[in-house]
Amino acid sequence: MTTQQISMDSVVVGRSARMRAVFEFLRVIGNSDSTVLIIGESGTGKEVTATLIHQNSRRRHHPFVAVSCALFSETLIESELFGHERGAFTGAIKDRPGRFELAEGGTIFLDDIDDVPLSMQVKLLRVLQNRTIERLGGTRTIPVNVRVIAGSKRDLKQMVSEGKFREDLYYRLNVLPLTLPPLRERREDVPVLMDHFLARYFKRRNEDVPAVSEAVKQAFMRYSWPGNVRELENACERIAQTCSCGTVRIGCMSASILFRAGAQPAEVAPPSVPASDTTAPISLDDRLREVEANLIGWALKVSGGNKSRAAELLQIKRSTLGDRINRCGLGASLEKPETQAAAAVQTA
Repeated sequence: MTTQQISMDSVVVGRSARMRAVFEFLRVIGNSDSTVLIIGESGTGKEVTATLIHQNSRRRHHPFVAVSCALFSETLIESELFGHERGAFTGAIKDRPGRFELAEGGTIFLDDIDDVPLSMQVKLLRVLQNRTIERLGGTRTIPVNVRVIAGSKRDLKQMVSEGKFREDLYYRLNVLPLTLPPLRERREDVPVLMDHFLARYFKRRNEDVPAVSEAVKQAFMRYSWPGNVRELENACERIAQTCSCGTVRIGCMSASILFRAGAQPAEVAPPSVPASDTTAPISLDDRLREVEANLIGWALKVSGGNKSRAAELLQIKRSTLGDRINRCGLGASLEKPETQAAAAVQTA
């Protein structure tokens, strides 16, 4: 498994030093059967990383079973993971294998392991120690041959100190720990990811990827991406579904991202002219619309979404501001601009 293969075949894309270290770690542990603990915020790609580990291991021809432990109540999670025998509870009309049995010979990914209740943690510990399970309502011990990968959005060591996670289970899981960095800590990967996702979603529409304006690129770089790679992917999908102007401009972006990116008037980039061709044509109308959209976004952010105040900052009438918002293509993104911009300012 090479870094090139990983970056081409998954959304775990990146050229930053942090991601190169992740790729190298995945290459080293690929054929190991040891338990892996993946720590990362929501949207950083924990399940994709687990899938990569499985696909590049000797178990790749066997099942990969992913389960989010946060989806099930305390009463259901045991049945989901270990299965149940007929008559174990009301409605259990036949024997049913659990996720561990379904992953036999392959890999099971236990995402949101930090949401597993304490009563269930001791049973997971027994599985990791003995590599056997017992179905709910049964007495038969069933051996399981699976590689366990766990995912957590929280620091399990901190949870241990708070008494919310068993220390012995933590050490059983923390054999091969891997931390996925949030996108705000690897901003140099944002353009790479943006190109990756725009290419994906425009291809699905059987369209070529349009040029992306410098203002949009800068807004993507400034934004903090609290939803990480998942949020960036959604933003690119939205652009691919709504952009019809031949070039991805500020008006094609989500208003929430535009406002929270904090564009300032001084940050409007000058036109880029190739040094080898000083006579290259530049669309003045397009460039003016782009600058205008930047300034409107800045004014609405600074004014907390108050259109009257934003119009004063821009020294135009309020009615003129509304007309220019529509002309710049921002109208569809600003269904409730005052509310969105105010929320953006509070969280910025």
